[in-house]
Amino acid sequence: MRLRKVATAMVAVGSILAVSACSGGQGGGGEGDSFSIGVSQLVQHPALDAATEGFKKSFEDAGVDVEWDVQNAQGEQANATSIAQQFANDDLDLVLAVATPAAQAAAQAITDKPVLFTAVTDAEEAGLVDANDEPGGNVTGTSDLNPVEEQLKLVKDVKPDAKTVGIVYSSGEVNSQVQVDLAKKAAKGLGVKIKEATIANSGELAQAVDSLGKVDAYYVPTDNNVVSAVSTMVQAAEKNKALLVGSEAGQVESGAAITRGIDYTKLGEQTGEMALKILQDGKKPAEMPVETSSNLELVVNPKAAKAQGVEIPKKLVDEADKVIE
Repeated sequence: MRLRKVATAMVAVGSILAVSACSGGQGGGGEGDSFSIGVSQLVQHPALDAATEGFKKSFEDAGVDVEWDVQNAQGEQANATSIAQQFANDDLDLVLAVATPAAQAAAQAITDKPVLFTAVTDAEEAGLVDANDEPGGNVTGTSDLNPVEEQLKLVKDVKPDAKTVGIVYSSGEVNSQVQVDLAKKAAKGLGVKIKEATIANSGELAQAVDSLGKVDAYYVPTDNNVVSAVSTMVQAAEKNKALLVGSEAGQVESGAAITRGIDYTKLGEQTGEMALKILQDGKKPAEMPVETSSNLELVVNPKAAKAQGVEIPKKLVDEADKVIE
């Protein structure tokens, strides 16, 4: 039996914010298929919202009717646990969990129906699967493992004299620790030092950033507590004239200067395609390896960079897939 590190706290289901919607299309794909799917999203922020919408879009594009039960845990593990237990008792064909804590709760509670996850960095390390190549149970999905080394290189590309990079992350998210470890490894080859601070929730972010002291740049991993309050990181970067490097496009749109990251809408669509193989073709999650995204995009925000006291080199602006005006 796989071990899963999940919270066991319970809250009343009635406290959860639930939004249910039914797609209006009548032309079901694969001879009029129709399914009932529950979605548990850990918290609202642009990356996770995009992943959920991309997942739903894959069904719309396939012409498959779905009755959706979309619920948001509002960043609380207890809520994610309660949602998972509700879904375990509901008559659903499949469950999608968006972000690691939501996936851990779903995997623990739901054993008799397929569970897919997305926006999870390392499913094996998080205890969601036996192995990323051979999940071995009813759970599989897509990883949003960042090209951390490439992202950290952007610090030197934009600010060649940078010596220190600050990172704040959640102590309770194992996948955030994975990213920080990768950043430390990459930093050695780049000649920069990583300064780190941990938080338990987004309310601690401002204090944690202050505790880092003076740094030349900040790096924001795909940590849900940090990303949901990324405006705090933007304010710190502008105040301290430190470059802010993000890990996905939504962060750059919110005020980070640059990233080379995953397109979360496409990641969600990729997860939806896996779901369709399970529901329509009879594929078994146990035999479907965890997938990663090969779609990376360079996104730059010259205006944000200027507010942080730096200028993005013209070469990077010209190469960018998206320039935030």
